[in-house]
Amino acid sequence: MRFGTPDDIALPDERANFNHLVRDMAWFGLALAATSRFLSIYAIRLGATPLELGLIASLPAIVLLFSSGLGGWWMRRVNHHPVKALFLPGIGFRFLFLLPALAPFLPPDWQPAWLIASVAVPAIPQGIASVAFMVLMRQAIEDRFMSRLISRRMVVLNVTVGAAALAFGFWLEQMPFPVNYQAMFVLAFVFALMSERNCLKIRCILPVKPDSAKATGDSPWRSPRFLRVVFVIMVSHIAFTSILPITPLRMMHDLGATEGFMALFGLAELVAGAMISLVTSRVVGRIGNQAMIGLAMIGTAVAALVLALAPSLPITLVAAAISGASWTAATTGVFGLFMQSAPAESMTRYSVAYQQMVGLALFAGPMIGSTLVNSGAQVVIVVLMGAALRLVAGAMIEYGVFGQVTRTSRAALTAVARGVK
Repeated sequence: MRFGTPDDIALPDERANFNHLVRDMAWFGLALAATSRFLSIYAIRLGATPLELGLIASLPAIVLLFSSGLGGWWMRRVNHHPVKALFLPGIGFRFLFLLPALAPFLPPDWQPAWLIASVAVPAIPQGIASVAFMVLMRQAIEDRFMSRLISRRMVVLNVTVGAAALAFGFWLEQMPFPVNYQAMFVLAFVFALMSERNCLKIRCILPVKPDSAKATGDSPWRSPRFLRVVFVIMVSHIAFTSILPITPLRMMHDLGATEGFMALFGLAELVAGAMISLVTSRVVGRIGNQAMIGLAMIGTAVAALVLALAPSLPITLVAAAISGASWTAATTGVFGLFMQSAPAESMTRYSVAYQQMVGLALFAGPMIGSTLVNSGAQVVIVVLMGAALRLVAGAMIEYGVFGQVTRTSRAALTAVARGVK
């Protein structure tokens, strides 16, 4: 299956790489549905508190912040060959999909803690694998095809996650707990291994080399373009994820959603995300990544507002569709903005810094909403606060507030970078 490889890709190896990178995302999407759509529900069924839900969502990110710093060391250890660098860390990361299946074998009081560990420990190899994968993408596909590849991968991701979420949701409602969840996670692990298999088939067509001597002396933290990317990462990811862990609480406790409806909720998100992925490259061509991210964040604010005010479950599907389309556009724009800021000769260094900032943002964001709810705040009020935070983030990005990077903020970012190395 060619997945609609662009006709203007002439090199056979590059065409094969394009297909493998899309197939990788297809298999990974089938696996990702288990954790992204049902892990928090699984945790709620096992008695997790709002704080524990927040840790499940955020702790892997802080581990990723530190483990991605090992990416450069690992690349040097394998002589800067990204496929070799991806092999062991890629497999280790994919145990994320298998370890949750073991939770029911433990005493009930230990089960939430096991789920927290199940997502935190695989984040160690994930940080290394993510750096290797970004270098691999840069060396597998020419820059002029990158935006189309990213859009195609996002379309496939949304379609496969949506299809798997619907199938898993039906399965979970038909079979007894916890066997239903255990079988789902085992199957997701198999899908994840198929994703790894496609990654390992990629052949680098561009030179495989370490960061140049000049690049080694240039820190990403001294690049104004990269600092702008850091600002966008932090603002967008913290705002969006601030209410992510408590969304299942709003759906299940306040509105009475079941696994079946949560599957429909996820499907609405992903169908909308797949549809917007078809046009993101054209939108970027017209207004640029920055403007697309800003508008998309405003869209996520509208989605949170609808979710908070929804009187019944069917209305929440509207929120899901708006959220799915908006966040897909935002993440596509953030990645595109990063690719524009990272010189090819220093891709490893920039990839490490990028992953560290994503990890920091994904740790801080989920703890906001979960901590407030765990302290006694009403879920609806916290969701409304999240909507306001997303709106402010969208306005800041849209109107270029990140252009005013001060020396103080630059020094602070440099200190953070040194602290995680």
